[in-house]
Amino acid sequence: MSAVQENLRTFDPRGEGVPRRWWLGLLFSAVWLVFLQEPFGAAWHAEGSRRAVGLAALVVFSITYVVSFPWARHLRLQRGHVRSSWEGFAVVATLATLSAVVCWAVGQPGTATFVFLAVCVVQWFPLRPALVVAVALLLGNEVLVRVVPGWEEQPSLSFAIATAAVAMGGFVLLVNRNAELLVAREENARLAVDEERNRFARDLHDILGHSLTVITVKAELAGRLMDQDPDRARAEMAEVERLSRDALADVRRAVGGYRELSLAGELARARNALDSAGIRADLPTAVEEVPGELRELFAWTVREGVTNVIRHSGASHCAVRLSDRAVRIEDDGAGALETAIGGIDGHGLAGLRERASAAGAVVVTSVLQPRGFRLEVAVP
Repeated sequence: MSAVQENLRTFDPRGEGVPRRWWLGLLFSAVWLVFLQEPFGAAWHAEGSRRAVGLAALVVFSITYVVSFPWARHLRLQRGHVRSSWEGFAVVATLATLSAVVCWAVGQPGTATFVFLAVCVVQWFPLRPALVVAVALLLGNEVLVRVVPGWEEQPSLSFAIATAAVAMGGFVLLVNRNAELLVAREENARLAVDEERNRFARDLHDILGHSLTVITVKAELAGRLMDQDPDRARAEMAEVERLSRDALADVRRAVGGYRELSLAGELARARNALDSAGIRADLPTAVEEVPGELRELFAWTVREGVTNVIRHSGASHCAVRLSDRAVRIEDDGAGALETAIGGIDGHGLAGLRERASAAGAVVVTSVLQPRGFRLEVAVP
């Protein structure tokens, strides 16, 4: 596979149609060579060395012009632009030199090459300077017909130069806009992947953070009860096994993208976890007053809030209050107080703020006097 095909393949994920696109570019540019029939005819009927020089210059001119189209497209895809490239200067300089040679060999019919030269200048260089060069070619043709003996005015050629330059300029603008659109789509896709990665990391933190906290508490409790109350210790270890299986199921559902939290289920888990940690729980027994669209957000709030109480607060009491617009979690500990004063905001609270913002809610944390901490998520 050629280097050109390899570069173009990066813009065609399937790898199909690359040679076809190359040949279509050649065909598109070759069609316009029909307008060089007059210079070719004049060169064929020229005398002496002018005939050979004219025909050779026209052949090289045609080949350079035809190849320049897919070449410019390849460079534009590879670099994102072809502006001020040495390839562009080489192509335009070659065509300009050959155009001058053709005009010397066949006379005025050779000025038909000005149209092709204007098109290539617009193709290879920034639009404004390219259009300036196209205007210069147009004016140059007007000057030549007035100063070169035997040359006649050709308004149609000037019109063709102007029309071809403007048309090519529009085509280049279209190609550039399409390239910018492709870059924008790729950037949007990258941002979407990053957002999904962050969401997944946040969800795994919320799931495993809560579950592992409860498992750790229960495992510590079982260790302390091993000698004093073996039956209770075995029950706690059985609960650890159940929680581990639940956590594994939660992770699997998260990976599958099918996980939804239940507010009632989170309240039940919270009661169990608080009891295991030796924290007196004051939790609601009904969730009917909470609108359906807020239940998942409030379930995340209960999970995150209770997890922080167990981990950080050192509390002896935790209360959860529900209403149709808010959920509030309060404790009488000191660990959360230190967290609030220190300005430490963990991944869980950051993720909760993102969820609340998406639902049009706000997260409010406050220190209670003389001890305690409050986490509230409310819809204004």
